[in-house]
Amino acid sequence: MENGNSNLFELNVKQGEPTLVPPAQETTKGLYFLSNLDQNIAVIVRTIYCFKSEEKGNENATELIKDALSEVLVYYYPLAGRLTISPDMKLIVDCTGEGVVFVEAEADCILEDLGDITKPDPITLGKLVYDIPGAKNILEIPPVTAKVTKFKCGGFALGLCMNHCMFDGIGAMEFVNSWGETARGLPLKVPPFMDRRILEARNPPNPDFAHHEFAEIEDISNAGEVYNEKMLYRSFCFDPKKLANLRKKALEDGSLEKCSTFEALSAFVWKARSKALDLKPDQQTKLLFAVDGRSRFDPPIPEGYFGNAIVLTNSICSAGDLVENPLSSTVKLVQEAVNMVTDSYMRSAIDYFEVTRARPSLASTLLITTWSRLSFHTTDFGWGEPILSGPVALPEKEVILFLSHGKERKSINVLLGLPAPAMKKFELLMKIEENEE
Repeated sequence: MENGNSNLFELNVKQGEPTLVPPAQETTKGLYFLSNLDQNIAVIVRTIYCFKSEEKGNENATELIKDALSEVLVYYYPLAGRLTISPDMKLIVDCTGEGVVFVEAEADCILEDLGDITKPDPITLGKLVYDIPGAKNILEIPPVTAKVTKFKCGGFALGLCMNHCMFDGIGAMEFVNSWGETARGLPLKVPPFMDRRILEARNPPNPDFAHHEFAEIEDISNAGEVYNEKMLYRSFCFDPKKLANLRKKALEDGSLEKCSTFEALSAFVWKARSKALDLKPDQQTKLLFAVDGRSRFDPPIPEGYFGNAIVLTNSICSAGDLVENPLSSTVKLVQEAVNMVTDSYMRSAIDYFEVTRARPSLASTLLITTWSRLSFHTTDFGWGEPILSGPVALPEKEVILFLSHGKERKSINVLLGLPAPAMKKFELLMKIEENEE
């Protein structure tokens, strides 16, 4: 259990002026279509990758990474453009080719001083990414900004701000890994598949599912007011033994035939968070999480798809049932939400946005984002795999993030923020769980 707010270390970074890195060659100009799955998720995701090698220092790191970015943008040319609004009032990319915003910086310390960057620490880690000053909305922020910060030890950090509307986690990792391959003089293992119109809405649209992910739930427990209090951010590590015990607990009453790690952990944190927030028994609460649709679409999405191929699914339950019923009951709700995601459901979700332009509501909701299967640790620009990598902060107060942890990536770090009183209760529930093992 770790406190993301107890870090007394203050990072000082001297930052250069931002420059633009355009594609190395002339690229396609004009408007680039974004699907309805992209429209729903236009938020900035900030991530950090820290590199250090015994064989070489950081003297040429900035130039090499900048040159490789210029080359890889030839393939990923929309990232060098700017977001705008289409005639039908949707987000679209104007492929201007003007380039990715790039910043060079130097830190006054060594990389090890950062500590464990898997802890949510937006104050410290925020200094390693570049946010556009004074940006009032998403249209004033380029699709990608990059910042390379050199440290006194010879290591460096690459900080990225990327708009989620450009790609989901799998697509983002394919881009960053392609960038690394380019830096090492290698061909791209997975060239991007650019045509997002394969996920265009049907004509006419036919949303034939209810899509409760968009449902606005009344907050009868005044949980929204609780969130006005000071937020605490914590990281809880579930090692293989704890994860196996959660699965065992979910299966012990015999009502389930099987249970995945994700299903057991999601059910457990949904229950624990609802308890910690003291939700009223008749308060409806919603669980949202993304399911990768690549293999679930018919036909499957082509390899290297450059875009969002994830679809939000959901489950809604009263807090009373959630808290009082056994873990197996909550796992069953999660499993039903996973199984709901078929080709028909996903096409319906695309059409639902076409008709309504609705955004998923986060009222009385827990949104679980799973990064534990993403290959953050494989990115290599020539200095080997990152010694540290992770998010700068959680994007919303309703979000819990699952991150793989440890050398063998078999543990899962659960990152979340809660108001101080609720966090104390959540921590107590974690201790009770440990004592029951």
